[in-house]
Amino acid sequence: MNASVGSASTLARALLAAAALACAAAASAVGVGESAPSFVLPTAAGDSVALDKLRGRVVYVDFWASWCGPCRRSFPWMNDMQQKYGARGFTIVGVNVDKRRADAARFLEQTPAAFTVVYDEAGRTPEAFGVKGMPSSYLVDAAGKVVAVESGFRDEQKPVLEERIRALLPAK
Repeated sequence: MNASVGSASTLARALLAAAALACAAAASAVGVGESAPSFVLPTAAGDSVALDKLRGRVVYVDFWASWCGPCRRSFPWMNDMQQKYGARGFTIVGVNVDKRRADAARFLEQTPAAFTVVYDEAGRTPEAFGVKGMPSSYLVDAAGKVVAVESGFRDEQKPVLEERIRALLPAK
């Protein structure tokens, strides 16, 4: 066998393996209608937040990182949504994925959160949800089912997201 055929064969196997991994990752992403993966994560104060304990509430799980520009834009909107709808059974849980909590602390000094923030330095929770980029958000109904998935944060989506939240909440 000549060297170029061996190299091509090795390259083809590597490409097939990469494609299989990409398909497996895509298949593991949590989609609309599926149960949201359970998690228990710490707050900065050392308390634990368990998604399962929030059953009965509508939960917006938002994955963010200190280096994420769109995350900085999403925080004021999430603060507003938590303030407007928290008393009606709505909770936002911001899952920080920075490897160093100090990076998240600096972000939060500049962009405060008026909602629950938890930390997952190990990255198990975004992996369980199949997060592909920052920010990524999952709207979870009171029964624990994912009803909407958002990748990125776009200003034009804010009214649509707010309407989805409002529709899931009990009437005033």
